[in-house]
Amino acid sequence: MSWTAEAASPVIGFDDFLKVDVRVGVVVEAEPYPEARKPAIKLRIDFGPDIGVKRSSAQITKHYAPEALIGRQVVAVVNFPPRQIGKFISEVLTLGVPDADGEVVLLSPTTAVPNGGRLF
Repeated sequence: MSWTAEAASPVIGFDDFLKVDVRVGVVVEAEPYPEARKPAIKLRIDFGPDIGVKRSSAQITKHYAPEALIGRQVVAVVNFPPRQIGKFISEVLTLGVPDADGEVVLLSPTTAVPNGGRLF
């Protein structure tokens, strides 16, 4: 089954966009999360001194092994409220886009950038 694009979301104002705090961080820990309803990996991501290390549960098992994620920079929303994922509290939403089969491909900078850098 291949993934198909959705229609664009309704137009929002730039001020609404600015409310979403999207930052870059580096994965410092990653481990399988077999207790999750859908296969996932538990991440600890370092967003630098101002935000610190935050936890995330990500359904990224198709393309990523936990050990290969250590040291990788990723992009995440850091100002959503924490969310209970099974027995795990996910503090940030790690961002990705679907491949042709609908599996998550992580967003990350193509060049190393300082942790905590905000998307603009």
